[in-house]
Amino acid sequence: MFYHPKFEYLRSMKMLIGVLSGLLYVTSLLPMWVHYLFSDALYLVVYHLIGYRKRVVRSNLTSSFPDKSEEELRQVERRFYHWFCDYLVETVKLATISESELRRRMEFRGIEKLDECINRGQSCAIYLGHYGNWEWVTSLQLWISPKGQCCQVYHVLENPHVDKMFLKLRQRFNSLCIPMAETLRELVRYRQKGQPVVIGYISDQVPFWNNIHHWCDFLNHDTPVLTGSERIVRKLGQAAFYLDMSRPRRGYYVGEFKLITHEADKLPPYAVTDSYFRQLEQSIRRTPELWLWTHNRWKRTREEFNLRYNPETDKVDITTPVEELKRKKGLI
Repeated sequence: MFYHPKFEYLRSMKMLIGVLSGLLYVTSLLPMWVHYLFSDALYLVVYHLIGYRKRVVRSNLTSSFPDKSEEELRQVERRFYHWFCDYLVETVKLATISESELRRRMEFRGIEKLDECINRGQSCAIYLGHYGNWEWVTSLQLWISPKGQCCQVYHVLENPHVDKMFLKLRQRFNSLCIPMAETLRELVRYRQKGQPVVIGYISDQVPFWNNIHHWCDFLNHDTPVLTGSERIVRKLGQAAFYLDMSRPRRGYYVGEFKLITHEADKLPPYAVTDSYFRQLEQSIRRTPELWLWTHNRWKRTREEFNLRYNPETDKVDITTPVEELKRKKGLI
């Protein structure tokens, strides 16, 4: 029989993911108060024992809030890790939480604004960040008009078994996941069918060098931002909304839809993107611990982009080391 070590590895991974999925499912059956006991214990491990990405979190907070004292920053840091552990157990709970309980814990306000668009056949783009519990936002299909279909853009995970597990979780309440590379094609297909959609874009990630077309002043940083969602909004005539998340108390979230525009094509270029980042910053400044500070949001700088960008070819050199680029341009 033909044998290759890779086959054994894949089979082992599939079995491991199956075991983990089973454990997560059984754990998710526990009541929420037990999950929060787990979260409290997890906080001690993640923050005090391991110090998970604490250097990145501390650097991000310090540079984003230069007006805060050292003690204020540490308070935000500790509250962030408490919330982060809550987010983890809340995501596990998503596997078995009932519709009624999730509707009670994840409330949406301004749904009538979406339904007005849906009833006249206009699709909606929802801009949100890694703020609050974005996984629970997948329950939006329970709230909107049945004439609309909720979708969300997602990154396909490298491990197909893990990817399948998360897809099952995120599509549990009939909100469909669309791979990023297929977004425009799928949305065009829905439009051709006459099916209005409500699609969510988590747009606060770091763009790749060759996808940088615009910069925003965001949290005291010159920040490269994703603009692909705005191009789709303009091309397909979608209404654009910002989802302002808040957490009135532990285990409860409110998402309020705030209209950016019904007619993006009549606004200046990048106006939708700029509005989104302004509102996201307002949300973060209001309750900073609810944003995902563990990701290195500002690892790409305009200085390095200018080194890598060739205006003659409109291309970005993503492979050459910075020192070599500086030598080529006579900067060292």
